[in-house]
Amino acid sequence: MTRILVLGAGYGGMMTAIELEQAGQPFTLVNKHDYHYFTTLLHEPAGGRHAFEPYYVDLHDVLRRDTSHVRKDLVIELRPYENRVLTQSGPIDYDYLVIALGNAPEFFGIPGMQEHALLLRSLQTARQINRQIEQAFATYHQDQDERNLRIIVGGAGLTGVELCGELADWLPELAGKYGVPFAKVEVVNLEAAPTILPMLPVELRAAAESALRQKGVKLLTGVAITKVRHERVELHTGDVLEAKTIIWTGGVRANPLLEKACLTTDSRGRALVDAYLQSVDFANVFVVGDSASFTGADGAPLPPTGQAAAQMGEWAARNLINRLHNRPLEPFHFVNRGTLASIGPEFGVGRVQGVNAVGVSASLLKEASKLKYLFRLGGLRMVKQKRGQLKRKE
Repeated sequence: MTRILVLGAGYGGMMTAIELEQAGQPFTLVNKHDYHYFTTLLHEPAGGRHAFEPYYVDLHDVLRRDTSHVRKDLVIELRPYENRVLTQSGPIDYDYLVIALGNAPEFFGIPGMQEHALLLRSLQTARQINRQIEQAFATYHQDQDERNLRIIVGGAGLTGVELCGELADWLPELAGKYGVPFAKVEVVNLEAAPTILPMLPVELRAAAESALRQKGVKLLTGVAITKVRHERVELHTGDVLEAKTIIWTGGVRANPLLEKACLTTDSRGRALVDAYLQSVDFANVFVVGDSASFTGADGAPLPPTGQAAAQMGEWAARNLINRLHNRPLEPFHFVNRGTLASIGPEFGVGRVQGVNAVGVSASLLKEASKLKYLFRLGGLRMVKQKRGQLKRKE
C-alpha cells in the first residue's frame, strides 16, 4: 500500500485530508492536536464575541473513514532524502508527503517582542489573550494601575485590525462587569507601515480606519516599535507606552523545519514549489499553505491566507491522486474569492469578486463564508452542530 503522510491540520492540511478521504485514498494525518481550529477567526473568541467551542472541530469528527488515520504527534524533523519524518513518538516513513505545517511568528528582529508579547496563533494563545485582558480588568480595583486598562496591539493587517474591532465591542461590557471607568480604557493599534489593511483598496482601508476610530481604537500608523520590555513598548518616535497587555500580530514566516530540512526556500522560509505544488527538490513531496512559496499570477508569492491554503490543499491531493493513477498532473491556479475583514460583529469591509462591501453587508458575507467552510468540513451536520454551540453561548 502506498504510504501517504500529511503533516499539519490547518486549512491546507485539512483540505488535503478531506480530498484524500473523499477519494477513498488511505493516508495518515499527523497533527500536534487532535482538533482543527479556525485560525482566521480566532480574533472573535479572543475578543470576547463567543466561547471557544464553536471555533474548532475534532479531527475524528471530520475524517470518519477507516482508511483515514489521525496521529496526534509533534513533528520535530523532516528527512526528505530518507523519505522519513521524525516525530516525538518516533519516525514515520512515507512514499508521498504533503507538508502543511503552517507558519511561525515573524518578529522582524525587534528586541524583546518574542519574550514579552502575546500572540494570536492558536486556541491556547487566544484563550491566553482573553484571560489576560479579563484578569487585568478584574485587578484594576486592587492597585488602581491604569496599565491594566491599556491594550497594545502591534500590527494592522487582518489579524490586528479584526482583533481591535472585537476588543472595542467587548471592553465596554467588561468594564461594566468589573466596575471599571470606561473612560480610562484604551486600545492602541500600532502599525509601522503608512496604512492599515494593505491588501484592500484605499477606500476600504479608509472605511475600516474610520470604523476603528469611531469605536474608540487609537490607531497609529507609520509608527514602528523599536523595543519591547516587560509591560512597556518603545517607539521609533521616542515615545513609550506602558500596558499590562501587549499583543503582536505583525507578521509570519514559514515553519523553521523547512529550512532545517535543506529544502529550497524563499526569504520567509517557505519551500519553493512548482506549478503542481511539488517541492522543487523532491517530486514525491507536495507543499501547501503557509509552508509553500507559490508564484501567483502577479509574479509574487501567494500571501499566507486561509483561502490560499485551502485551495492548495485540495489541489495537492488531486495531483497526488493523479500520480498514483498515472494521470498527468494539473497546474494549480489560485482563485482569489476576495478578502473580508470584520470590525466587530456588525461591521466589516471587504472586496468579493471585484465588488466592494462595507458595513453590515460585509459582515453578512463574512458569516456566509464561515458557513461555507463548515459545510466543506462536514456538511449540514457540521453547520448545525456549530450553529447550535453559538446559540447556547448567546
